[in-house]
Amino acid sequence: QVQLVESGGGLVQAGGSLRLSCAASGRTFSTYAMAWFRQAPGKEREFVGVIRSVGITLYTDSVKGRFTISRDNAKNTVYLQMNSLKPEDTAVYFCAAGFYTIAYSRAGAYDYWGQGTQVTVSS
Repeated sequence: QVQLVESGGGLVQAGGSLRLSCAASGRTFSTYAMAWFRQAPGKEREFVGVIRSVGITLYTDSVKGRFTISRDNAKNTVYLQMNSLKPEDTAVYFCAAGFYTIAYSRAGAYDYWGQGTQVTVSS
């Protein structure tokens, strides 16, 4: 069992930056792929990016060059650094854990989820 707790959300102006953290419980953190998803009001949950256990990262096109995912296995924590934020980035951001599969961009590929943290970008 893995428990995930996100933090770091908040209100920021367009063009600003935020760093989200996701702290995980359990001794097998380093073996999991850790993903970030987001969900805006009235929309489906959307894949943002993933970092595999070997450190390889993959992102959705809309955040490439602006968002960076990293992980610290010693701290059981994954991070989402968000730069050049846009109003359309406004959403609840969730982290998720699971073993990497080719379906890495689908929510169903992940076994464990955090409760989410709100990110609001004002124009």
